[in-house]
Amino acid sequence: MRPIRRNVSDVHYKNYQDAKADLVSRLGSYCSYCERYISSVLAVEHIQPKGLAKYSHLENTWSNFLLSCVNCNSTKKDKDFLLGDVLLPDRDNTSAVFCYHEDGTIGIHNSFLGTQVEDQGKNTLSLTGLDKPLNRILDSNGLEVALDRVAQRVEVYGKANLALRLYEKEKTKEMIDAVAMIAQSSGYFSIWYRVFLDHPDVLSVIIKSYPGTFESGCFSNVDGSLISPCPNQDQLEFGGRA
Repeated sequence: MRPIRRNVSDVHYKNYQDAKADLVSRLGSYCSYCERYISSVLAVEHIQPKGLAKYSHLENTWSNFLLSCVNCNSTKKDKDFLLGDVLLPDRDNTSAVFCYHEDGTIGIHNSFLGTQVEDQGKNTLSLTGLDKPLNRILDSNGLEVALDRVAQRVEVYGKANLALRLYEKEKTKEMIDAVAMIAQSSGYFSIWYRVFLDHPDVLSVIIKSYPGTFESGCFSNVDGSLISPCPNQDQLEFGGRA
């Protein structure tokens, strides 16, 4: 889950939908949970659901907004939860907690096993449905189509590994820029981050190519290494736990 900084806003939104342009400008056209690149049907997501009366006063509140795809939004829906029981990409270094595997699954980093952060991480995956198993979907010719989030992560892993092999054959600035451009257009930041972890020159460019990611303060400006816990620069509630 890509750490982001939404930053503060002085705009008073009469309708939460009006915040979409500002959110996309600051965070990019990506689901804040599953990291998919969504070019059109991207929703303004309420961290604490507007559908519950207890959070209705937060319906047009900037600090309660993220961006979400249809899958994550519909899975999370109106589930009630405590902010202290989950990890959120706008206030925690979620890149330090979640491990993205080549089979499309997402786990918890070993350094957090047996801690409260592990429980918070698992709650987050369950809340958004990111712990769901692969749903194999075949077309009429029996060919597998990557429609669900797990299959799409596997697909992007293949793309990132191919980009790595090409980069290792031609380590030029032009190739680094090309890799970053492909990563940005593919989404799934966490996969690209893991695949290029041993190449800080590429990693730094990838991090800065995703809006709001470097600004989160969760990555070193020198080599792209993780800074944890998140500095939580906007002092969001329950921030800086990882």
